[in-house]
Amino acid sequence: MTYAPIVLASRSPRRSQLLRQIGVPHEVLAADFDEERLEGEPPRAYVQRLAGDKALHALSVAGTAAGRPLLTADTIVVLGGEIFTKPGDEAECQRMLAALSGRTHEVMTAVALHSGGSLHRDLSVSQVTFRPISTREGRAYWRSGEPADKAGGYAVQGLGAIFIERIEGSYSGVMGLPLYETARLLESAGVAVWQQRIQA
Repeated sequence: MTYAPIVLASRSPRRSQLLRQIGVPHEVLAADFDEERLEGEPPRAYVQRLAGDKALHALSVAGTAAGRPLLTADTIVVLGGEIFTKPGDEAECQRMLAALSGRTHEVMTAVALHSGGSLHRDLSVSQVTFRPISTREGRAYWRSGEPADKAGGYAVQGLGAIFIERIEGSYSGVMGLPLYETARLLESAGVAVWQQRIQA
């Protein structure tokens, strides 16, 4: 069982927070990556490929950290086959919120772990139902600054929680790192999560 810090290749403070929640020491590696979708690529295939490609790219810039387990993740919001990533401006955010308003969408988060020369992936898919959102609320939400770097233009763990009527699936997956799937990947690679560390 490995107790040394793993590498988290993500700029997301939420993913770092969630890893700490399950007792996994880690170091953050920021590795920029082109998230372009391939033509005709289905959402599930896209988000899983993206997580895996991010891991392989991060390995190429990891330096001395390359020998340790390296974790990446990617999250998309999907409605009617359309993928909602991070809004580029207020108009795009308003379009997203208007589309999601009063409807149920999917949040897909893929996790990839590179360890021991192999790449392993898992996928969490959750259903999220929004109550109706007025244009005024959407504008105020954008001015809060929260939606700018969030898939779908909202944060389940922040102010955006007031829009959510129901979640079916993984709360942590909607946040950006599904802990059930992440722990399963880590444990299969011999990386200790909280209970193994306490028992050791």
